[in-house]
Amino acid sequence: MGSPSLILALLGLSSVSYYLGWRRSISLAQGAVRNLHSLPGYHGLYTALWAAVPALLLLSIGVALKGPIVTRIVVADLPQEVQTLPAERLNLVINDIRNLASGNIASQRSPAMLAAADRYVRLQGYGAIAITVAVLVFAAFCGAMAWRTINPGKRARNSVERIILGFLMASSTIAILTTVGIVLSVLFESLRFFQAVPVTEFIFGTEWSPQMAIRADQVGASGAFGAIPLFAGTLLISFIAMLVAVPVGLMSAIYLAEYARPRVRSVVKPLLEVLAGIPTVVYGFFAALTVAPFIRGLGESVGLDVASESALAAGLVMGVMIIPFVSSLSDDVINAVPQAMRDGAYALGSTRSETIRKVVIPAALPGIVGGILLAVSRAIGETMIVVMAAGLAANLTANPLRAVTTVTVQIVTLLTGDQEFDSAKTLAAFALGLVLFVVTLGLNVVALQVVRKYREQYE
Repeated sequence: MGSPSLILALLGLSSVSYYLGWRRSISLAQGAVRNLHSLPGYHGLYTALWAAVPALLLLSIGVALKGPIVTRIVVADLPQEVQTLPAERLNLVINDIRNLASGNIASQRSPAMLAAADRYVRLQGYGAIAITVAVLVFAAFCGAMAWRTINPGKRARNSVERIILGFLMASSTIAILTTVGIVLSVLFESLRFFQAVPVTEFIFGTEWSPQMAIRADQVGASGAFGAIPLFAGTLLISFIAMLVAVPVGLMSAIYLAEYARPRVRSVVKPLLEVLAGIPTVVYGFFAALTVAPFIRGLGESVGLDVASESALAAGLVMGVMIIPFVSSLSDDVINAVPQAMRDGAYALGSTRSETIRKVVIPAALPGIVGGILLAVSRAIGETMIVVMAAGLAANLTANPLRAVTTVTVQIVTLLTGDQEFDSAKTLAAFALGLVLFVVTLGLNVVALQVVRKYREQYE
């Protein structure tokens, strides 16, 4: 029985356990539910949880251990000369056995390998049967033990709430550990990069050309890892995007929340949020085929030298793309401001515009800052629009009419195709990701300080 079928069987078994626990609690209540400490539903849920949760843990352990155990048994039956191979070559042999077992193409098809593949398949089947039997028996045993503990004074509700609380804590722990794992993986690879390239050269260098020489006489492989042009390009495009998104999005939110009639709002807001559902590649096509040529033609008409791919084109289109992030969140936050604050301002003689500027916006500022921060993060992490409208040239410039590139674009470029993770060229992507993470963390800290300041004032 496969894992999905086994999980379905466990769900069926837990449903039966729920019914049995529910029926036992009702029979013990003798027709009066008030004789029970907890409602019958809690007794049924208690029994069902005890039947399902320990069995799922056992299933997870069995699935995790089955592969290594089967592999070790199969390797132990291989010829001695194969078992004594170096770890790298032995892993290749194991991969060939697995490929043969699954019917894929393998580099070796000797009789010994075919016999090992057959044994691998048999052991996998035996392991699946053993796990299935063990999990179902264990689930039935745990459910039966929980069923036997049901009595009128049983605090089933408290037990169920503790189990659910433990599940919630485990879920939050998994989320935290996943974040820590991501950070540590990026950090360790970045440290490997900084062993080959000095930190000062990476942070303060002004030339980016991550082409490492394979031969001593290779031409065009400078191996320069100065990331200043990437950071400058990222900030330039994000700044242009925010110049478009923040005023337009905030003004749209104010109009929809304070001035628009309900009928107009019901039409305009969904249309505005459609912008968030358009694929970024469509924005990229629009920027490359429409906006960039228009900016270039407009610049040439007034005597300016405009590149065919420019930061201005990418920033303008990116700003249009992230308008919904600002407008939708700001609109929700403005609507959440208590009406009593507006009524108080009107009672003191304030006009609608004065109420919005001096009461509503300051009260909603923490949420507005959060929406703007989300928009900034979206702008910093955008890749497709930059590739198609701003190019890949790592130019250190503040001129929005020139081609630039961003950190995320270079990360994608460095990790595209077959890469050697011992090369400084590939490891540079992790260093860029680490710096981007630190910068984003700094923005979050600043935003939290602003939010805390205004919360203390208005709460």
